[in-house]
Amino acid sequence: MTDGKDKVAPLRKPVPCPNCGKPSSRDTYPFCSLRCSEVDLNRWFSGSYAVPGKPADDGPDSSEN
Repeated sequence: MTDGKDKVAPLRKPVPCPNCGKPSSRDTYPFCSLRCSEVDLNRWFSGSYAVPGKPADDGPDSSEN
């Protein structure tokens, strides 16, 4: 056993919150608070964020084979 003098590094080091820049919280990583995580989730749901994909087909007359 150790004598308790060893320091244990945290599992995740705090990073700046993507929304406000404050240090992240362990409970809401990578956000600083539940509010910031919910703001981010709302942005995904409302369409403010989008993942780019392939362009939509123009239809059956497309010349791609």
